Amino acid sequence: MEHAEILKPVAVLAGWTMLMWIWMYATRIPAINKLPKDATPGADVGWTGSKLEGLLPGNIQWKAHNYNHLHEAPTVFYAVALLLAMIGQGDGLNATIAWAYVGLRIAHSLWQSLVNKVAVRFLLFALSSLALMALVLHAILAVFH
Repeated sequence: MEHAEILKPVAVLAGWTMLMWIWMYATRIPAINKLPKDATPGADVGWTGSKLEGLLPGNIQWKAHNYNHLHEAPTVFYAVALLLAMIGQGDGLNATIAWAYVGLRIAHSLWQSLVNKVAVRFLLFALSSLALMALVLHAILAVFH
């Protein structure tokens, strides 16, 4: 497919999301197994991740929070990137912006999962949002031009 360079950052972000899923469970399951048995009543029946909030340390939960975040704004990225590729606008500047978006989202994931200081995390989120807004604007202009 011509003009589909933008699909490379799409694939990388999807792959990153799966790595975050692995990292989340690789840290969460051992932490759950270390909990005292009386701290987890009903853990084997209908338990949800929200019940872990008060039971697991924050640095364990940060990975789960980030995994959830990778299913929010990035869904708009996937849609707009696929749209740009389909209409032949998925290379050049749009591909560069897409790579910037993915790089910022990966940096956001690492920061949130390892350090989680909100000021820096918000800056990374805001910068990635600006990149996403630029892609959306380019898609709107291209579709209605």
